[in-house]
This record gives sequence, structure tokens and C-alpha cells, in this order.
Amino acid sequence: MEPFRDSAITMNNALLLGSAIFFELIATSSLKASDGFTHPWPAGMTVVGYAASFYLLSLTLKRMEVGVVYAIWSGAGTALMALIGYWVFKESLPPLKLVSIGLIVIGVIGLNLVGEKV
Repeated sequence: MEPFRDSAITMNNALLLGSAIFFELIATSSLKASDGFTHPWPAGMTVVGYAASFYLLSLTLKRMEVGVVYAIWSGAGTALMALIGYWVFKESLPPLKLVSIGLIVIGVIGLNLVGEKV
């Protein structure tokens, strides 16, 4: 098997990173639902979700640059969690928050593009 370029997003890398983001979103949503770890099921899902997320993130970091991986993981998690907060937890989503989410996405794309050229 040919070694991966440090920043290349192959299908396998994208699946690993996408899965890490998915579990991070499950964990963060569960953390909100746990109400300060006072509800056992959401609290347990928080622990399992973060464990799965960090494990998958560690596998992704074997294949990609840490700056690119962390930018995508944290940026996508932040942007998607803001949207989940709006839809699921009835949190506010004013225009400035939407613009800020857009800036996060632009930043992640920029870091990814620069990472591929290094």
C-alpha cells in the first residue's frame, strides 16, 4: 500500500474523520441532554461518544496533518453543533451566528487547501 500524503483527504480518511465528527456531535448533544450528568443514559452516551470520537480522530491523525484534521473536526463540530442547538435545543440563531458559521467553514477550507500544497 502506498503511503498517504500528510494532508490528503482520501475516502478512507474522510470516513474516519466524518465518523469522528459524528460521534463528537452525539457526545456533545448528549452532554447537553445529561443536564450536568444528572441523567444516566445521556451521560453514558457522552462518555462513549467522546471515546469513539477521540479514537477515530487518533486514527485520522496517523494519516493527515494535525492542523488540517483538527480544523475540520473542530470547525465542522462547532458549525454543526450550532445548527443542532437551533433545531434540537431551540437555541437562537441570529444572523451574526450564521455569518460566523460561514467564516468557520471558509477557514477550514482554506487550511485544507494550504495543507495540500505543503
